[in-house]
Amino acid sequence: MRISRVLSVVMLCAFCTSLSAAPKLKVSENKRFLVYDDGKPFFYLGDTAWELFHRLNREHAVQYLQDRAAKRFNVIQAVVLAEFDGLTAPNAYGHLPLKNNDPLQPIEAYFEHVDFVVNEAEKLGLFVGMLPTWGDKITKAWGVGPEIFTPENAEKYGEFLGKRYREKPIIWIIGGDRNPDKPEYQAIWRAMAKGLRKGDGGTHLITYHPSGGRSSAEWFHADEWLDFNMMQNGHDVNVPVWERIGREYQRTPIKPVLDGEPLYEDHPIAFKPKERGFSDAADIRKFAYWDVFSGACGHTYGNHCVWQMFTPERKPVNFPQFTWNIALDRPGATQMKYLRNLMESRPYLTRIPDQSMIVNDISAGGKKIIATRDSEGKYAMVYVPASRNFVVRLDKLVGAKLVGWWYNPRTGVASKIDEVKKLHSIEFTPPDVGENIDWVLVIDSADAKFDAPGKVSIK
Repeated sequence: MRISRVLSVVMLCAFCTSLSAAPKLKVSENKRFLVYDDGKPFFYLGDTAWELFHRLNREHAVQYLQDRAAKRFNVIQAVVLAEFDGLTAPNAYGHLPLKNNDPLQPIEAYFEHVDFVVNEAEKLGLFVGMLPTWGDKITKAWGVGPEIFTPENAEKYGEFLGKRYREKPIIWIIGGDRNPDKPEYQAIWRAMAKGLRKGDGGTHLITYHPSGGRSSAEWFHADEWLDFNMMQNGHDVNVPVWERIGREYQRTPIKPVLDGEPLYEDHPIAFKPKERGFSDAADIRKFAYWDVFSGACGHTYGNHCVWQMFTPERKPVNFPQFTWNIALDRPGATQMKYLRNLMESRPYLTRIPDQSMIVNDISAGGKKIIATRDSEGKYAMVYVPASRNFVVRLDKLVGAKLVGWWYNPRTGVASKIDEVKKLHSIEFTPPDVGENIDWVLVIDSADAKFDAPGKVSIK
């Protein structure tokens, strides 16, 4: 009897836990970052899995999600009405999303599969950056379409999704690689945002995913529903993303900003594989550190083979080199967690970009050196994409003594520097020489007594 009673209590606790509300996010008090409801910092580390709902079966979806959770990603960006014939090509179980391409007639079987993926993500502590639709269903442009949305049905469709996923770990991402350059397109997206807010009661953040080289701020910065700005910096190398992030960082009212689609790993550079080859992990690391050190509240990674969930029986899009499951373990994906580890190992909500720390900055293009620091002077970080000497100002750091580290963004390992004198400025030489050998210099105030950079409690 006693054993039975104990078992009943255990089962009841498990049941209550399963019903507990998913964690919620909000914008930090200083409007620069994202945090949990309790104020704990949230470093947005996203992965682009646009075709996740549409192309993967449940077994493969779980395989994908488990891999990304193990690599410390915490946001999975996926599309409900997908890009590749998302209205007419069924999902892995033969289900279409809508009856007669009508947003007011969702097909339950399709959305049950979306439910499954969202629930599995929740079990792993992942948020789903859910795109209600790819942009070609509103602005066909170069896409397949068809254009099926009006302001009226967009609001109702948004309300449907908002209610369905009200208690789930969701970040709404409207847009879908399209720029709403006409008022009629803006009206549809605003209506969809209104519907999402109505459906979920305002419990989830909303942003907008534009086309390459553009920012959500261009159209919607003043809109109350836009919680943070998202950019797409596109698929070329040596793009001055520090300027683009910096421009959004200076906007008022202040809103967080991040790059929601940078250059993908293994992507043909500028879509020209024969002339320019493919991107590699070094390219991907540069964009990640450039973005974050310039003021972004996080970063999105992508692999060219993973976002389209490529397999040999599918039509390849822009020369994928691997199947999606092989591409999961490409080096850039693993190295993104080292960025998150680094940022979470130092005070988070007081970090600011500060390029004035670089003395006589003559770096440019793919060699651009970027600096960030704690606004209270407890630490500073400098990203060096190529191993060259550089001079750093140290007068903005507090305390009589300093502690220096070289943090390796390729391995996540930190090595202590023998001595850093408290001078106005010092020239530093990275440990290894090489054009694609990057480093992060971390300088701490000794008074702060920080652990080694990148050392965090992994949960």
